[in-house]
Amino acid sequence: MNKGNEIISRLGKLRDITCSKDIKGLTAAMFPGTHCPLMGAAMAVKGIKDAVLLVVGTDECTYYTKHMTIHSEEFGGLNGRCVSAVLDSSDVTFGCRKMLDNAVEELVKEYNPSAVFLVSTCVVEIIGDDIEAMSDSYTEKYGIPFLSVHTEHFKCENHMPGIERTITACFDIMEKTEKNNSVNIIGQRLGRFEDTELYKLLCENDINIGMQLPCGCTVEEIKKASGAGINIILNPIGLPLAEKMKEEFGISYVFFDKFTNPDKILKAYEKLFKTLDKPVPEKIYEMYKNAKDAQNQAADKLDGITYIYGNTPFDCMEFNQFMVKLGMKPEIIQTVSVDLEKDKEYLDDILAKADPYVTKTANIAPLQYVYDVIHPNLYLGHEFADRLRKKGIAMVRCDRTSSMLGFEITEFITKELVRAADESRELKKEI
Repeated sequence: MNKGNEIISRLGKLRDITCSKDIKGLTAAMFPGTHCPLMGAAMAVKGIKDAVLLVVGTDECTYYTKHMTIHSEEFGGLNGRCVSAVLDSSDVTFGCRKMLDNAVEELVKEYNPSAVFLVSTCVVEIIGDDIEAMSDSYTEKYGIPFLSVHTEHFKCENHMPGIERTITACFDIMEKTEKNNSVNIIGQRLGRFEDTELYKLLCENDINIGMQLPCGCTVEEIKKASGAGINIILNPIGLPLAEKMKEEFGISYVFFDKFTNPDKILKAYEKLFKTLDKPVPEKIYEMYKNAKDAQNQAADKLDGITYIYGNTPFDCMEFNQFMVKLGMKPEIIQTVSVDLEKDKEYLDDILAKADPYVTKTANIAPLQYVYDVIHPNLYLGHEFADRLRKKGIAMVRCDRTSSMLGFEITEFITKELVRAADESRELKKEI
């Protein structure tokens, strides 16, 4: 048995996946790279302009966080808003409270922050230091909000829980305030919201934008976020905060993910404007028609095109359902998890037409051995384009959709899929 066949023999089929543990990885590492919740917390605090990230952990954790943020203009470089409290052997044995007291005193004097996110890492969680209690005591002592965020990697497989927990922690500083009928934007991970179709439509219809968390806001805007009339949630990481705000402040929310299916996009727009008590603009129905036309035209050229799904800005199963409806066939889907309840609609449609292999995301090195076994037309996600071309595989580039929301996604991705399919046909002629 060659290497490619051996790798495929270890993978399960989508139909047999019942939980995340059924998804087999191709390497010993759960998720190669520094994609732990600590990275997610840093990504979230980056967008809160006057808050400081205080990482409490080993020198390795603090080094990688500083290395990531030092090149970020939003964090302010070397002397920016990311600081560390590094544990030594004494802290690990007897607890880090004394060391952290000194670090916090120095931080407050030097930075005078509007809020501090106190982020605990794996070792702190293992030794059992009470970060919540410490945060509460620092809040009382300094009169500045200290928000605790847990980022232990041994309980999860990627950075997304770190973003979610950091966003959700912001609820603790929100205050009841007078309603102003603005909309809050919660959960955007990538790109600029101001560049999206959704933003432009909101502005065209005189809808004011309130807090944008974590894609650009201040601590004061977070405190006053309860004045909004509605929350627009752009990613599932924003749902826990939205539920808390709905319960405490009575703010409804609309889930407007980075959908590819124009029918789902239309439903999100209709719910949004209904919740805002405004008529749905005719322009939206015109855009819907254009997106459906693009979808139908692409289906004629994509029927039978096979692919490996890697990592894209989209919801994994929603996007795969969309491609299957275009007549495409998934051979392998890389994902971190499958939610049988949430993804049921998507899974039913995918499995009605195909039953792809499933593996963990971010294992491109061993995956290259299977290209000569399954011979896909396309690869969606991040890989080495030259390596793929030599195998007759075209790369679908999705990163440009980072600053897209709405029907613009459908029109872009259908064109990109057709372009890549045409490229693959030409490449396979040359092999």
